Parts: sequence; C-alpha cells; structure tokens
Amino acid sequence: MKKLLLSALTIAALTLSSCSRDNGDDTNNVVTIDPSNFQGTLKSGQTLTLDPSITYKLTGPFVVENGASVTFPAGTRVEASGGTSAYIAISQGAYIYVNGTASNPVIMTSAISSPSQSDWGGLVICGKAYTNKGGSNGESALAEVSNLTYGGSDNNDSSGVIRYLRVEYTGAAFSSDKEFNGVSLFAVGSGTVFENVEAYMSGDDGIEFFGGAVNAKNLVIVNAQDDGLDFADGFTGSFENVFIKDIEKAGVEGSNNGDNFDATPRTNATLKNFTILKGSLAGSEHGMYLKEGTGYWNCQNIYIDGFTKGLKIKDATTDAVSNANIDNSHVLFNPIYFGASITTQSEYAGTNTSYITVGSNTGAGSNQNAPSWTTGWTIGL
Repeated sequence: MKKLLLSALTIAALTLSSCSRDNGDDTNNVVTIDPSNFQGTLKSGQTLTLDPSITYKLTGPFVVENGASVTFPAGTRVEASGGTSAYIAISQGAYIYVNGTASNPVIMTSAISSPSQSDWGGLVICGKAYTNKGGSNGESALAEVSNLTYGGSDNNDSSGVIRYLRVEYTGAAFSSDKEFNGVSLFAVGSGTVFENVEAYMSGDDGIEFFGGAVNAKNLVIVNAQDDGLDFADGFTGSFENVFIKDIEKAGVEGSNNGDNFDATPRTNATLKNFTILKGSLAGSEHGMYLKEGTGYWNCQNIYIDGFTKGLKIKDATTDAVSNANIDNSHVLFNPIYFGASITTQSEYAGTNTSYITVGSNTGAGSNQNAPSWTTGWTIGL
C-alpha cells in the first residue's frame, strides 16, 4: 500500500496503520510529516493520530477519504494559512476524532501573526444522512466547498466524535455566494458526536448544517460575519445549549430548501436552551430568521436580546410555505424571551396567536451571561 507523504522534509514521524488488501497481512506504514507544510490525503484503511506537542501549519487541503480516520488528541493545535486552499475535510465514510477537554481543547486557528476573519477555510464534514438538496429519496449532492459528495439514506451514520474543539478565523470566500463557514456539516448523521464546539471570528456563518440528523450540544458562536447558527436542506436533528454573540446578520437562520421551499424530507429541528445576543455587530437579519419554507421547528427556552426584531419572516406572498407552517402550528416557541431592545417580537402576520409563549428564560445557561459549561475552552465571551 502507498505511504501518505505530506512533505518531503522529515520533521516528525507518526505511525499510520493499515491492513494490506493484497496479501491479508497486517502492515505498518510510517508517515513523514512536515508540521510547517501540513496537507495531503488519507486513503482508505489508513489512520493518523497527530502529536499534541507539535504545532501543525496547515497550508493546503487535508482530506480524509472514505475508510480512513484522523485523531486530534487534547491540546492539538493547527494553524492555517492560504485562504480557500487551506481546509480540513472529512469525506463520507471517513472518521474524525477530536478528543479535546475543557482545560485542553483542540484548536484550529490562523497562522497569521495578526489574524482576522477568512484567513483560511475551516472544517468540512460530509456524511450519509438524508438531505433534500439532491432529492427526497436519499439522493446525494455535492458540497459547495470541498467538492465532496454528501447525503444518502442513513440518518444513523457516524462521522466520528468531536468534543471540545475551537475553530477560529475561518470563512475564506471563493465568491459572495460561495464561502467556507467555521464548521460545515453536510448530511452528518446522528451517530456522530458533536459537542462543545466554538466557532470564533468566522467570515461567514459560524456553524452550518446542510441536511443531516446530528444532535449537537454545547455550541458557542462568537463574531460571525453572516449568521451564527444556520441549518437547512432537510435537517432533522437537534441543538441543545447554544450561546451566540456578536452577529452581523441573523443569530439563527433556518430554512427548508432555497430551490424548493416545500421539498422533502422537510427540515424538522429541535432547538433547546439558546442565548442569542446581537452584541457589537449589526444583527441586520435579527434574532432568528425563518426562511425558504422554514420547515418544522420546536423551540424551547430561547433568549434573544440586542436586536430590534426577534423573529424575521417574509410575508405570505413571498414565502407561503413558511407562513403556512406557522399557521398550522408546525413552528412553536415555548417559551421565548425578547429583550427590551426588541420592538417587534415577530414579523409573522398570520392568524396563529399561540405559536409564541413569552416567558422569563435562562437561555443557554444564565440569560445573557456565558453559561458555566463554556468555562475553560472558549474565548471572546
């Protein structure tokens, strides 16, 4: 089997294990890695564990292909440069293991001495769960960044385990409508663990879910130049404990399908324990933006402050499907809190008066204050 060669310079050696399909014997491949030029491809059957005592300089794409896996132990640090050419991508059938801790998270950040948003791409994960982007029967689609295939009919699919990860200064853009996010999850299944993840200083959305069924927990998004949390294209998972602050557009943006507002499988999301703060940025699309069919939302314990409007939705002529979903009680907020800055709780003008129950909420943990579970591994709060 071929060796994975990420650089011609021998700086650090890791062990890559694989099983030979030629003769059935177990063999070990030794990988030569130059931490100053970290890029390349992991092939099927190969596993790679990074060394947390080394800082890796990501200078191009690092792609983990079907049947391969990569592990980031606690304390691993990756520093990236190169704009759209520098990103980490996990293909369908591949696995990523991020084993950070609250006191020693894994950090993927910029290599620039004075870092800023969009210094590099970000993290892309592609799974085999449903998305309505390719069709309603488990068809696949092509990710807008990384050009990897995603989607299928396995909502229980696993792409690995991610715990205590901080992703910084991401969001490099190819064009105004094709940009990396902090973390992009394409049809990632519920077998994936995605917990305690922060997107900090993203040039586009903080964390975005394109279809899939993953159940995400303990998310932090700070200073996103587009939306904080975005989900679309038939997403059917859940979000629990989410703290969002300093947002240029919408704190949360959720849709069904931008090409066909009524596409199936329909977005069906549970949102529980959210704090959404406009902070120092414009917040031009308000606290939560229900758009492009919206889908079904079950929202519990939502806290919104700093915006002028709580819920943004276009009129029934422009987005009939979104409005019909509220009319028919497929979108519920029970309870939701609107801060003193909010002069319009919702732009919805239909007849359903019970889809919102206003209350005094704790949000992600303690109203507008950073919750206790963010201690030790986050920044910018």
